[in-house]
Amino acid sequence: MAERPEDLNLPNAVITRIIKEALPEGVNVSKEARRAISQAASVFVLYATSCANSFAMKAKRKTLNAGDVMAAMEEMEFERFLPPLREALEAYKKGQKGKKEASEQKRKDKEKKNGTEENDKSREEEDDEEEHMEDEPDAENEGEEEDVEN
Repeated sequence: MAERPEDLNLPNAVITRIIKEALPEGVNVSKEARRAISQAASVFVLYATSCANSFAMKAKRKTLNAGDVMAAMEEMEFERFLPPLREALEAYKKGQKGKKEASEQKRKDKEKKNGTEENDKSREEEDDEEEHMEDEPDAENEGEEEDVEN
């Protein structure tokens, strides 16, 4: 756990970006207001985490999941945030699925390429052996040729 309350605050840059995205252009926010919003956001995150943890503990789990967070939002009476939260979660899952599929395809392509390279190397080695055999006459044949000449 954090030793000081300041350690629990979200980064100022993140808070400033969220504020700018939420307000119309040209609206200024004082440093004091940004600080208050930052502290409020930190308290909200801690409270939501605590509520979600309660749901996980009731289910005898140590890992919080999205369902725990959804239930916590409902318990905290933030039901109106559930639809956009569900949409964001679905978008995240789709993105993760796409990344996983791309990673698997990349791995398969790499394996296929490595398999092709290994086959090419085997063919080259076989060709080299055949050329080497053609260039060098057999020792037995050399002896026969000498016998014929004598």
